[in-house]
Amino acid sequence: MSAIIFGANGQDGYYLSNLLKEKGMDIIGVSRKNSDETFDVAEYLSVKEIINKYHPEYIFHLAANSTTRHDAFFENHATICNGTNNILEAVKSVSPHSKVFISGSGLQFQNNEMPINETDAFEARDAYSVCRIQSVYAARYYRSLGIKTYVGYFFNHDSPARTDRHISKFIANTARRVSKGENIQIEIGDVSVQKEWTFAGDMVNAIWTLVEQDVVSEAVLGSGKSYSIEQYLSECFSLIGKNWQEYVTIKQGFHPEYKILVSDPATIFSLGWRPKISISQLAQMMITQ
Repeated sequence: MSAIIFGANGQDGYYLSNLLKEKGMDIIGVSRKNSDETFDVAEYLSVKEIINKYHPEYIFHLAANSTTRHDAFFENHATICNGTNNILEAVKSVSPHSKVFISGSGLQFQNNEMPINETDAFEARDAYSVCRIQSVYAARYYRSLGIKTYVGYFFNHDSPARTDRHISKFIANTARRVSKGENIQIEIGDVSVQKEWTFAGDMVNAIWTLVEQDVVSEAVLGSGKSYSIEQYLSECFSLIGKNWQEYVTIKQGFHPEYKILVSDPATIFSLGWRPKISISQLAQMMITQ
């Protein structure tokens, strides 16, 4: 069996590749650089050519710039929206047996600070959400045409594969530097913001659980447990025997995108998936790896 992973160089692509290799699959990674196949998922002819070449059992679209910034709108429209359309149309044309997984996000839903599930209403509240919503409707359209299309709505998940622009890695790297004797001070926004801190290696198992279903096509992927940034700071700095408040300055006048973002993962839980790594274990992993 084979699988094509678009966005193979990202955090999720890395862990998904490892999982599928353990299952004995041949993996074809696609990215704009440093991958098995190097091209942009926004290029339809390239997408069609590679799907026609391998006729894979599975296709995973994980490519995106994970930011809500407006200046990334056209980049994410090309990658998320056009990429989704390209993959689904190519599958319909040359490989209709392939199962296709499309990434969604907890950010594309209305957020009333209550647990969110896959049946809740969407809200186009930023450029990133607009792209995610559009791609889901494309997935639903092609599903109506007989293509086996799945959507997993990711809530926050982290790993050592994160870059420093993510708060989880930024905090962990700061703690590591402090543990080595550096006397540094960092600035963070609202540390009372709550979100999930699930391990990416667990989340790709949720993806696999979903695409193996015959009936369920969409599900929220998350732990259902939220923790504040302050709690994560405490976890990281306690591991090095330090008080985070000595090294962190709170950014005045900062307005977060949300106060809490948490999932209701009842559907994916009902299919047998549960995350295994706790926030404490994640913090340990982020600091040491």
